[in-house]
Amino acid sequence: MLLELANYLARFNSDFLVFQYLTVRGILGVLTALTLSLVIGPTLIRRLTYRKIGQVIREDGPQTHLGKAGTPTMGGALILVSILVSCVLWSDLDNHYVWVVMLVTASFGAIGWVDDYRKVFERNPRGLPARWKYLWQSVFAALAVFYLFDSASSPAETQLFLPFFKDFAWDMGLLYLLFAYFIVVGFSNAVNLTDGLDGLAILPSVMVASALGIMAYLTGNVEFATYLNIPYIAGTGELVVYCGALAGAGLGFLWFNTYPAQIFMGDVGALALGAALGVIAVMIRQEIVLVIMGGVFVMETVSVMLQVASFKLTGKRLFRMAPIHHHFELKGWPEPRVIVRFWIITVILVLIGLATLKFR
Repeated sequence: MLLELANYLARFNSDFLVFQYLTVRGILGVLTALTLSLVIGPTLIRRLTYRKIGQVIREDGPQTHLGKAGTPTMGGALILVSILVSCVLWSDLDNHYVWVVMLVTASFGAIGWVDDYRKVFERNPRGLPARWKYLWQSVFAALAVFYLFDSASSPAETQLFLPFFKDFAWDMGLLYLLFAYFIVVGFSNAVNLTDGLDGLAILPSVMVASALGIMAYLTGNVEFATYLNIPYIAGTGELVVYCGALAGAGLGFLWFNTYPAQIFMGDVGALALGAALGVIAVMIRQEIVLVIMGGVFVMETVSVMLQVASFKLTGKRLFRMAPIHHHFELKGWPEPRVIVRFWIITVILVLIGLATLKFR
């Protein structure tokens, strides 16, 4: 929106041409989303507290969490509003990649909102039944993935690339649809599983989104893409603005979500952020790198899968509780220790992910 205005004003003053630079609009996306989060946050917390829209704590969870009952939840709406407003203001709205990621964010956020509504207003700690949640996730993910497949204009957009392998490019054909679908739905649920401690999910999401933003910028620039031997996909550079907005909104939310949290993200935020990270990785063809950088999310998901499988097959649990962050809590780690150590792991994994740009 503001890009179009700047382009019009550039007819009269060439200084407005600066807004054509992705780096400038990416920074403005960060600052706009961050400002919106910090300004709206206190009002949202007061209103949620007044309306008693508080977290319902499961009785089978760690006992230390019982004191969090009643803390305002559904704060993910603050993140999503900040991201979407910032994107509408600073993105090139003629870019179809921008619309895909915004619609994926909004649709998965809607699923999370229904889930949170049932938890808060109907006092059902399990929220939306898993089969319905998975159904709607599948519907929205399939629509997004099919559109990306159908609109692909170059072979690179549907090929699989592996980090550390310079010349590997596998044309997946229709398998692209299944693979991309699992990335979007899988990461949506992975971030949701990770969102169990104050600030545990949001800062890794910010770090991974920031790294994806760098990769999107490089992927959308033919010179950088050729030099780094990564796929060149025209138009993906515009995702820098979205990634910047996610980083800014996430940092603003962390201001209120850091331990001890004044507000929780809820599924409305976690499902949407995970799906957004997944679909961005699909669009820039960095799905495997996303798995590396989002290793904390993957670890949390795998711990749940192993716990369920072990209990069904042997009747024994591998962990004291899953997801694995609860295991460390029950071992006696204070909550801030678990959170910060998982953050440190994410920093390391994100750096490894970025290093794959050169080690090919």
